[in-house]
Amino acid sequence: VQLQASGGGLVQAGGSLRLSCAASGRTFSSYFMAWFRQAPGKEREFVAAISRTGTITDYTNSAKGRFSISRDNAENTLYLQMNSLKPEDTAVYYCAAATTSLRPTYYSDYDRYDYWGKGTQVTVSS
Repeated sequence: VQLQASGGGLVQAGGSLRLSCAASGRTFSSYFMAWFRQAPGKEREFVAAISRTGTITDYTNSAKGRFSISRDNAENTLYLQMNSLKPEDTAVYYCAAATTSLRPTYYSDYDRYDYWGKGTQVTVSS
């Protein structure tokens, strides 16, 4: 599968952005999906994950209540709605796909994901 993230940009603190990740290739609905991010000088970190059908979601603590992950399997697209953005959310955001359904313990383990899209830059100004 090929993944292409988009929707990043420059936004003021408190603002919102909606990231998209378009998938092509093998059936999108067969992939467990997630968003990660990487800030300058920091390791890549887990943001949110969603099951194949979209019924199960999980978030890193800093994203809970502000971010919402969703997917449209008919449109082969993954989304990340980000509200109440903070300067510390500034990072390159990546979408990732796993060919197997992951246990919650492994959601944040980027080695478990088989495919990665090129990132999209999100910059939040104070």
